[in-house]
Amino acid sequence: MAEALQQLILDTLDAQSSIKDSRALVLPGQKEPATSHEAQITILGALNSLLSREMIKYETREVFTHVLTAEGASIAKEGSHEARVWSALPVKGQGTPVTPQQLKKLVGDETAKVGQGRAFKNGWIGKEGDGFVKTTNTINDTTQLDLQEIESTGTLKTGEKVLADLRKRKLIIQKKGQWFTVSKGPEFSTSTAKPETDLTADMLTSGAWKTAKFKKYNFEAEGIPTNGGALHMLLKVREEIRNIFLEMGFAEMPTQSYVESGFWCFDALFVPQQHPARDLQDTFYISDPPHSLPPEPEYYKRVSTVHEHGAYGSTGYRAPWSHEESSKLLLRTHTTASSAHMLYKLAAKCRGEKIDGEDGDYTGTKTAVDSGDGFKPAKLFSIDRVFRNETMDATHLAEFHQVEGVVADRNVTLSDLIGFMRVFFKKMGIEKVRFKPAYNPYTEPSLEIFAFHPMLDKWVEVGNSGMFRPEMLEPMGFPKDVRVHGWGLSLERPTMIRYGINNIRTLVGHKVPIENVENSPAVRF
Repeated sequence: MAEALQQLILDTLDAQSSIKDSRALVLPGQKEPATSHEAQITILGALNSLLSREMIKYETREVFTHVLTAEGASIAKEGSHEARVWSALPVKGQGTPVTPQQLKKLVGDETAKVGQGRAFKNGWIGKEGDGFVKTTNTINDTTQLDLQEIESTGTLKTGEKVLADLRKRKLIIQKKGQWFTVSKGPEFSTSTAKPETDLTADMLTSGAWKTAKFKKYNFEAEGIPTNGGALHMLLKVREEIRNIFLEMGFAEMPTQSYVESGFWCFDALFVPQQHPARDLQDTFYISDPPHSLPPEPEYYKRVSTVHEHGAYGSTGYRAPWSHEESSKLLLRTHTTASSAHMLYKLAAKCRGEKIDGEDGDYTGTKTAVDSGDGFKPAKLFSIDRVFRNETMDATHLAEFHQVEGVVADRNVTLSDLIGFMRVFFKKMGIEKVRFKPAYNPYTEPSLEIFAFHPMLDKWVEVGNSGMFRPEMLEPMGFPKDVRVHGWGLSLERPTMIRYGINNIRTLVGHKVPIENVENSPAVRF
């Protein structure tokens, strides 16, 4: 139909020099002129195609028409509400007046409610006793007549005032339409053959290029946008949180060891070997190789002793120590395993030892003071992946990212920990923070962190924190007055909140829409 319509426009222009009103055109296969809005849209498509080849020029004209609503169509067919009320009543003095209740049964609640007032206003009905009667034998239902005229012509000769009243009564709605005046263009022709877009080898060989008509090249046209790389939402939020730590003077820990031993993931943190978190239901264990290399013997002995028999003022767990359990290899369940490595290296300086493969100075500040026993205060952080044998649902995956901050200094207290966390979360844009006592095997005291979520209008848990126990720190070699506190949260939860994501499987994994990654805005806490 598109080519036939284009040919019709060109033939009409050839015969008449111009088309003054596109509504006069009769579309191919139709019998009536193209007066409808849908027909003019079809014509517009054909005009744009011809305009791109400079065969025609056209101007758009706007027109406003009215169409009936469902209620208006009903009135045009059956009469107005007031006319129906009038029809249901007896003439005054010739019958029993109709009560309001009877009128509702005769014409319906809505018609009685609307029509009664307008019939009174028009002087068509009056009150007699407890009921209503006709006050005139004939009426002129102008509302019905006006709507019938609008239905057939789309407008009303009586003017805008009546149209405005009908719009106010929601009997009609106004629609904006368009039509076109068309004239010949500089490349006018009655032929609709499309110009060539490419010069081919066959055209050169045959010589057809000499007579061929080529489409003009539009140097101002924008090209197809090129695809570029885009950072995932998690990476954007990760970088924001990383910058917060760096602003607070923290140094980033190396956390590339996804596989850890049971010793560093649990034992060094004073997590009992009988703890349920170490079961297969919560931890992914490695089958090949099944066991790790042993840690430094003296440190290993101190850790096993404090577990089995107690030390450093602790009674320990008084449970048999299993070397096999300690040497198992597993996918780390938290980045605190890496924190334990770093704290052990930090404590080695207090003992005057050199650790093989030590990764430089992670004190977090160049002005940290050596107090004589080799200890320097440190502020460390990490943001990396951890693994847990979770049941996957809308808020849980078997792998996620943990954000962790650790501060080591002399005689720091719980109030220092709370102060650090308040500053940290404030930089994330979280002003309202609460703390609740909790239990962790390797921290005492421990606190759960809650923040007020304005979108959910309730307090939600956002992290965990605590002060590392002496049973963890003193076997490493730290002086007794050194305290270490830390806090952590997941990376996925704040990302989901920031981007309005309610299912973690649309944030991470094969179900992530690529367009969401490409179009996600930058985050600013």
